[in-house]
Amino acid sequence: MTSVPHAASYYAASANDKVERALLADNIESDVCIIGAGYTGLSTAIHLLELGFSVTILEAARIGWGASGRNGGQIVNSFSRDIDSIEKTVGVENGKLFGEMAFEGSKIIKGLINKYQIQCDLKDGGVFAAINPKQMGHLEAQKSLWEKHGHMGHLELLDGQGIRNVVGTERYVGGLLDKSGGHIHPLNLALGEAAAVESLGGKIFEDSAVIRVDQGDNPLVHTAKGSVKAKFVVVAGNAYLNGLMPELQAKSMPCGTQVLTTEPLSDELANSLLPQDYCVEDCNYLLDYFRLSGDKRLIYGGGVVYGARDPADIEAIIRPKMLETFPQLNDVKIDFTWTGNFLLTLSRLPQVGRIGDNIYYSQGCSGHGVTYTHLAGKILAEAIKGQATRFDAFASLPHYPFPGGHMFKVPFSAIGAWYYTMRDKFGI
Repeated sequence: MTSVPHAASYYAASANDKVERALLADNIESDVCIIGAGYTGLSTAIHLLELGFSVTILEAARIGWGASGRNGGQIVNSFSRDIDSIEKTVGVENGKLFGEMAFEGSKIIKGLINKYQIQCDLKDGGVFAAINPKQMGHLEAQKSLWEKHGHMGHLELLDGQGIRNVVGTERYVGGLLDKSGGHIHPLNLALGEAAAVESLGGKIFEDSAVIRVDQGDNPLVHTAKGSVKAKFVVVAGNAYLNGLMPELQAKSMPCGTQVLTTEPLSDELANSLLPQDYCVEDCNYLLDYFRLSGDKRLIYGGGVVYGARDPADIEAIIRPKMLETFPQLNDVKIDFTWTGNFLLTLSRLPQVGRIGDNIYYSQGCSGHGVTYTHLAGKILAEAIKGQATRFDAFASLPHYPFPGGHMFKVPFSAIGAWYYTMRDKFGI
């Protein structure tokens, strides 16, 4: 057994691949050494292997152990800050490049699922649900923005009746359906991508936490029992670097999100909740998200714990949110609860860059990681190959330390979140 098992989630219980990989116990060489076997690392590895590089992935725990195997499983386009916000920072011309990339992550995911025959309960269609008229106005603007950047033919505004046709609740006044969105079993996606890496000749070592990276012309990546000498290193640990790269942590903060999963629902009850089997997220600053699993359980998530402490009672946090949306589930049993960390940046945009000439990193998806991480893997592979235009666009985004420094970034962020939650509550 590896020393760090998966979180006791529904995803771990229903994982397709429970094979444990060996730990690194030798000194080896590889063109590229990737730290972290989550989506960023796995996507980078696949794209590099397809380009002809040799690749080794070092994972501290298990494949998909972090956010990649614990998230809500929703394929949501764009970034945690939308294209118009990015335009204000980088200008209209550079904003077009981000607009082109905003819808690529979902295509990469679906392409990998198809190419490598990954069994992960893929379903098409995602809904943004508006709780008040202000949020509905935001969704109307979002539809125009996305279509301006080429996302045509996928979006449909839903009025009050339209949203009730796809979500069995009276909570929402309307919504926006993105037919190119969707949902997956996130851990099985990661495990399928790991199998793709191995089928292409890549090596993955579990239980192989990196303890030191010696920089230089050929960086040397050390674990407790081995090392990898590489031409390039990719740091893809995101919220779980645990101090390995201090220079990457001043401008980011781990945050926890909580998820519960019900017992399997009857076909009749499941279909009454989500008749088209779409996934849903609301438009609040601290949003709720939910969908049906492949075996008709409701997976419901929300809540943010700044600083990534594990709450004592997850069900007490999330069950009231679920019942506010679906009061008809009052007597339904909860089978699984878990928490997982994502990495937040002050700008809510990812941090991408280079340390020296040959250590690359991408982190800080800020709760919008499923699609972005897959795009990031492709962009990191392009940069290592020598085509850095898209990498440089992300690397040029400015990032700032959290107010108050390390000691106060958690309380300051919590105060900010409270402010925006009050605005959501009162629709202002």
